[in-house]
Amino acid sequence: MSRDSNYDHHISIFSPQGRLYQMEYAFKAASSASGLTGIALRGKSSAVVVTQRKVPDRLIVPSSVSHVFNVTAKIGVLATGMIADCHSAVQRLRYEAADFEFKYGYSIPPAVLAKRMADIAQVNTQS
Repeated sequence: MSRDSNYDHHISIFSPQGRLYQMEYAFKAASSASGLTGIALRGKSSAVVVTQRKVPDRLIVPSSVSHVFNVTAKIGVLATGMIADCHSAVQRLRYEAADFEFKYGYSIPPAVLAKRMADIAQVNTQS
């Protein structure tokens, strides 16, 4: 049994070598989950989002596989990784955007939505 075995249970505990094992596990899982690459470029008056399309099974209709989603009429997201996790994150994004608009009467700014989702993701890593 490794002497570092007790340091991989929590994200905020460093091993004696200064490693965060949970972060290493997360990076490994993220890189091997879908193998997709996504790129986004922003210009002064336009934006371009490009990703690969890999159909995991020949029984799936290729046109139904997408990692680009609409959150609101003016906000979209490119999500790579496991498709079930992508759908869950997009559903939460849509909820947060609709809730913000209901409470405050105007559309959520993208920076606020990104901050809100980052806070939610951080809470999940600390529990």
